[in-house]
Amino acid sequence: MAERVEHPTVHASHRVLMIVGPAAGGIGAHAASLVRGLTGEGWQVVVATAAVTAARFDLGAHVEVTWPGRRPVDAWRTLRRLRRLASGADVVHAQGHQAGLVALAVTACSGRDAPPVVISWHNAILGSGLLRRVRTLLERVQVRRADLVTGASRDLVERARSLGARHAELAEVAAPAADAPALDRAAARARLAEELGIDPADDWLLTVSRIAPQKNLDVLLDAARLARDRHGRAPGRGVAWLVVGGGRPDLLVSLRGQVAADATPVRFVGARSDVPTWMAAADVFVLPSAWEARALVVQEALAAGLPIVASEVGGLPDLVADAGVLVPVGDPGALADAVVGLLSDPERRAALAAAGRRRWAALPHEAEVLDEWTARYRSML
Repeated sequence: MAERVEHPTVHASHRVLMIVGPAAGGIGAHAASLVRGLTGEGWQVVVATAAVTAARFDLGAHVEVTWPGRRPVDAWRTLRRLRRLASGADVVHAQGHQAGLVALAVTACSGRDAPPVVISWHNAILGSGLLRRVRTLLERVQVRRADLVTGASRDLVERARSLGARHAELAEVAAPAADAPALDRAAARARLAEELGIDPADDWLLTVSRIAPQKNLDVLLDAARLARDRHGRAPGRGVAWLVVGGGRPDLLVSLRGQVAADATPVRFVGARSDVPTWMAAADVFVLPSAWEARALVVQEALAAGLPIVASEVGGLPDLVADAGVLVPVGDPGALADAVVGLLSDPERRAALAAAGRRRWAALPHEAEVLDEWTARYRSML
């Protein structure tokens, strides 16, 4: 881990306007980490975000503008307030595509007095047809007008450069703290087994994910059915696929309907605040997403020493490295084969677990990421 760099105190006039789109996961956690670190080093940070995001990530003390509602009059008032804040900022930093468009809109009329704009991309734009073409056009607008575009994974940086970005570079998010679970493995399994009514001697496969189309949870269900048929274990020993996370109610209803129709051994347990305990109890972590940058849940799995099976997409190959098995995106057969292979090979699981802990220890943590961002801001002042 890099040694902490000490910087001289920042002058009080150095102000960052941080615009954060509505977020419930990694984007919000990353923004909150930066805000804490910057204010601790003397920067003035003003945040514009949705009220739900401010509450979830404890940003309320810094929020001066909340995300506009659907009414045009609300959006107009919010943009006017943001223009005033941007005019007094040294840097405007937008987190995410939606925030990037807002940042460009509020600095568009400032001419030579406009502060530099940084847009950080954390997600890829998915989809097809007309909607994809419109989104590509908006991406092109962002990269050609921003002073700097950063990507949380290398493919996002390459995407920005291909669309004409003046400056684009990789900016990794900080690895989450390796919080020790409240219970050891045996205790964690015993507690969750009693709660869920499952056998602690079974093999437990864990997915921590939003219930959203991008997460490919239908592929997970198909893989679970295939693995059930291919998994030759001792009589009485089964496999439990556990999905932790909340999200779209309509999609959850559909997924649970598929589980009921096919008797698939998958349980959706909802959002939980005790994810480290689930990590401690599981045998393998599975993430079948259509795309991820540097998923925080994968970093948490590395820290917990969980072998990983994940889609070979986005930033996951760089993140997982030698600590897991990567499979083609959208391929339930390959996912099932990878899971069955690991459940049948305890020695390989142990080797991947050890590699995961080493991989996590090598990831950039909050202090290092903060140093990189303060250096970027200073280069623009």
